[in-house]
Amino acid sequence: AAMAGWGWARAVRGLLLDVSGVLYDSGADGGVPIAGSAEAVRRIKASGLKLQLCTNETQATRENFVRKLRGLGFDISVAEVTAPAPAACRLLKERGLRPHLLVHDDLVPEFAELDKMNPNCVVLGDAAENFTYANLNEAFRLLIGMEKPVLISLGKGRYYKETDGLKLDVGAYMKALEYACDIQAEVVGKPSKRFFESALAELGVPPEQAIMIGDDIVNDVGGAQQCGMRALQVRTGKYRPSDENHPEVKPDAYVNNLAEAVDIILQQL
Repeated sequence: AAMAGWGWARAVRGLLLDVSGVLYDSGADGGVPIAGSAEAVRRIKASGLKLQLCTNETQATRENFVRKLRGLGFDISVAEVTAPAPAACRLLKERGLRPHLLVHDDLVPEFAELDKMNPNCVVLGDAAENFTYANLNEAFRLLIGMEKPVLISLGKGRYYKETDGLKLDVGAYMKALEYACDIQAEVVGKPSKRFFESALAELGVPPEQAIMIGDDIVNDVGGAQQCGMRALQVRTGKYRPSDENHPEVKPDAYVNNLAEAVDIILQQL
């Protein structure tokens, strides 16, 4: 590998991994693992490095998400997943917010304990087929009718990759509601600093001893670097060659895939 030195790989105690585009590509068929990734996860665990998945996945409860990953050959537990919905629930409870949900049907159980009567905020997730005009307009009307509108978005990604091509992500719809209501959404999930900090706390490693590995130059790489972590860009998932000329974000390294990253990191241990 013609890396400009592997200094970025030294003194690592834990890895944060993005999931979609790093471990697997999602799809209607349940998705497909990215070659070498399941083995890479096994090698990370065998090496004694700590591991946490840091995902903006909001199409499933963590339990179902983990069940799917295990079915694809990944040895992962629910405790090893930091996801936006549980973080949003904590925030809603702390602030006495009653959400109107515009999320994927399969995510609704994550919000079971919250009062949803007479909503005083809107929670937006990757609703996929639920992003109809009627549903967006209902969320818009609720927000525009509030004295102090509160829009909470479970991420701000622009698009992600499924097996049949790129898909619009929650960020596009977040921007539509922001624009229509002239408000700013609060983002729970990557690239929010608070979200990365809770993932690091669950990992149990300080930022300077952790590396984030992701396919999203802004939300994974940029977000992690703002928290004082090193961050690698994989050339899988939604990666596009134009990412390598990003005006703001420069990854600590590019790797072809997770397996290559793990090879280099384990050589430095």
